[in-house]
Amino acid sequence: MAEIIPLFPLGTVLFPGVVLPLHIFEPRYRALIRDLMAADTGSRQFGVCAIRQGWEVGEDAVTALYEVGCTAELRQVHPYRDGRFDVVNVGRDRFQLLEVLPSGGDVPYLRARVERLPEETADAPADEEAEVLAAGVREVFARCRTLLHATLRAGEAGDRSARDDDGRPVLPALPLPTDPSMLSYLVGSAAPLTLDDQQSLLAIDEPVSRLRRELRLLKREATMLSRLRAVPVPLAELQVVQSPN
Repeated sequence: MAEIIPLFPLGTVLFPGVVLPLHIFEPRYRALIRDLMAADTGSRQFGVCAIRQGWEVGEDAVTALYEVGCTAELRQVHPYRDGRFDVVNVGRDRFQLLEVLPSGGDVPYLRARVERLPEETADAPADEEAEVLAAGVREVFARCRTLLHATLRAGEAGDRSARDDDGRPVLPALPLPTDPSMLSYLVGSAAPLTLDDQQSLLAIDEPVSRLRRELRLLKREATMLSRLRAVPVPLAELQVVQSPN
């Protein structure tokens, strides 16, 4: 069933269960936070859509958005005296973007008509495949972290990271969810993937297919990092590792 929610275009992909901190300074989004704070606790949600074209500075700067986004639930608010906010949000439900509604009148921010996308469940054989794929994703994701860390730290004086027998830095294990679906979301958010790759993962409806594609993407990036000693995306696009809800 379609519903209308506030819309916050961003240059990143939000996944369910992933924490999204934001610094709110534009007047229209200050109004959005004030409206959410005035709403009932269970209604403090807005939609996050990644920007396909354009950028999010000033009015009418976004020319195209991806069709699948994720709702964000407002959890924490730190107000400043000048009207700015630091907020902490958590990704909730995927949605299909049906229509972007223009701002105007008493609503200075964008809104959208959306339809929430349920997480499809799998039968027993698919559950078994999901567990196998999840194990592979954990392994290759850990390898990507190690290779990426080695690439970024290469040549740095005074690097005293613990190393394995091959001289590669050994990173502390990153706590990951046991649930295959939540694992796919967290790794999709934290892995060094392009925006298009992350968006393609968000758009997949069920965990087995998402894990399968994620494993292929991670293997590609691990091979690139290992053979070329190159970061697969610009450093400015790398996501900070985020925590599951």
